[in-house]
Order: sequence, then C-alpha cells, then structure tokens
Amino acid sequence: MRVKHSYRLSSEVTDLLDGYAARKRTSKAVVIEAALFSFLSPDGPDRLEAALARRLDRFGRQIERLERHSVVTNETLALFVRFWLTHTPPLPDTSETAAIAKGKERYEGFVEALGRRLARGRNFTDEVAEDVATYRGDETSPLSGR
Repeated sequence: MRVKHSYRLSSEVTDLLDGYAARKRTSKAVVIEAALFSFLSPDGPDRLEAALARRLDRFGRQIERLERHSVVTNETLALFVRFWLTHTPPLPDTSETAAIAKGKERYEGFVEALGRRLARGRNFTDEVAEDVATYRGDETSPLSGR
C-alpha cells in the first residue's frame, strides 16, 4: 500500500534529486523512498561502521606490508654498503681515470638491468622470500606475506 505525502524541498535538493533520478533512469519517488529507508534504517550506522572497519583493516595490512618491504630494503642496502666498504681496497692514484670509466660502464649496465627487472614485475623482496623458503625447505616465508 502506498500513501501519498506532500513535502516542500529546497531548490538545491530538488535539483540534486532531479539530476540523480535522471542519471539512474528512475522515478524521484523511488530515490526518495530508498534514501529515507537508508536514513531511517536502524542498522545503517552499523553497516557503515563495518564497511569502514574493513577498509581500515585493509589499509593497516597494506601499511604493514610496506613497512616490511621498507625494512628489507634498508637492511639490504646497509649490508651491501658495509660489505663494499670492508672488502673494497682503495684505488691507487694512477688508475683513477680507468676506474671512473669502468664505474660509468657498470652504472649503465646496472640501470639497464634494473629497467629489465622492473619491466618483468618481479621484485627483490619476492626473490629473497623465495630464497629463504628454499633454504629452509618450506613453501612459505614470513617475508613473502603469504
């Protein structure tokens, strides 16, 4: 049973209602009824809170993953720098020009290799996680996030 009501709405709300009903290709009565039902529904705030909680949980997991990747990246860089500084002897002054040229050549090779790796879509963190899993003999690793 449908009951007829008469209400006055501001011109701004009327314009919004007209536009929304036209976009959805439905009557204004259906839009108003759905809006009132949603507004007056007792579980409306609970549904909204649950949706927000799910979204916040997802964001929290993403931030934890980013933090884990950041820690692995920082530790990798720190280990490399320490290893390089302790194992690379200083160059004699006579071979500085050759060393600079070789450094530029190696850097260009590094940039090309990096471009290929990024194009493949695999990353170092995934490879480390697989290597750790292989070394331990298990299929999953805490670094992989699986």
